[in-house]
Amino acid sequence: MPDQLSPRNNSTIAIITGGTQGLGFAIGKRLALEGAPAIIISGRNRDRGQSAAKELQALGTDCLFVPADVSLVEDCQRLIDATLTRFGTVNGLVNSAAATDRGSLLDTTLEIWDRHFNTNVRGPFLLMQGLAAHLVGTGKPGSIVNILSMAAHCGQSYLTPYSASKGALATLTKNVANAFATKRIRCNGVMVGWMDTPGETATQQKFHGGAEDWLSKAEAVQRMGQLVKPDQLAGLVTYMLSPESGVMTGALVDYDQNVAGAYPE
Repeated sequence: MPDQLSPRNNSTIAIITGGTQGLGFAIGKRLALEGAPAIIISGRNRDRGQSAAKELQALGTDCLFVPADVSLVEDCQRLIDATLTRFGTVNGLVNSAAATDRGSLLDTTLEIWDRHFNTNVRGPFLLMQGLAAHLVGTGKPGSIVNILSMAAHCGQSYLTPYSASKGALATLTKNVANAFATKRIRCNGVMVGWMDTPGETATQQKFHGGAEDWLSKAEAVQRMGQLVKPDQLAGLVTYMLSPESGVMTGALVDYDQNVAGAYPE
């Protein structure tokens, strides 16, 4: 990533959930390089969050880390309140935090189901609600980007609660986009394919017996020879956040090397 980029986000004050590592952190870095005056990152790990905030501050942005678990109602409310207390306003939101536990139709417990929907749907809903209320109240425009998944189209048999929750968030994305278009509040989503992140490494090791070389083996059989890289994707997300994306709203962009609906010839 270059040291300096177009300052297209020089008016963006954005909350990024799951912003302490992986894609969320990559989006934060990209925003900082695009001139964002303030970035708010949230996550459950306090040490990692404070370290990430310092790194973003070193790029010239005012970064606030707020410890938060978006599956908890009170944490979502506290995140919005802390942002407005510190900066007085906010006009961007990236819902990147997600639960990714495995579960099929037959072995998904109600606890796992609720964790997915509380984290992947209710949390984003509450944060979008908080942002929209602030923007409508102040008459200002804003932009929301929801990090979805190609699994929302269907997903593997062991991703039943995850796929269902991401599908719900996809519909919510379009509903919010339609409801607030006249208020100049845009809402878009990115349907991300298999991605190379620290969280994915942990998932492969926990659920799939992944060895240290799991990534090289996985990438060797991909059509383009790699998994999705957060730094590559971050620019699309910051474009969606920025005024440069104009009237773009309600879009669900497939970001993957496999085309949905394509079959072997």
